[in-house]
Amino acid sequence: SVEDASLSDRFHLDSAGTQGYHEGDLPDSRMRQHAFQRGLNLTHICRRIKPSDFDDFDLIIGMDASNLRNLHAAAPSPEAEAKIIGMAELLTPPMSRYDHVPDPYYEGAEGFELVLDLLENGCQNLLNQLSD
Repeated sequence: SVEDASLSDRFHLDSAGTQGYHEGDLPDSRMRQHAFQRGLNLTHICRRIKPSDFDDFDLIIGMDASNLRNLHAAAPSPEAEAKIIGMAELLTPPMSRYDHVPDPYYEGAEGFELVLDLLENGCQNLLNQLSD
């Protein structure tokens, strides 16, 4: 993680959705439980992406095709749109067989575990790329 690598002062990380379904809520309780079992404490309040995010962040990562379409539609300029990538682009074997990060909302425990596996793989690969 960024903290484990002592790089917290170099990165500003945030999470936002492309729809406002759960705006103002904590993340899904099942995801919080599965993440906590991995030592992750998800306490952020859900919010929707806003135009200023494209100015405030160097990289905007979408989880699936729908997220990516919504992000491209929300980008205020071609320069902002160039900041958008899919999480699947960051995955390495064995996770690279996935072309998106699935929404675990209607899945059982294995769905949340898969999403966490994919995100840990992609985020670690991104951190490795950025800290080289």
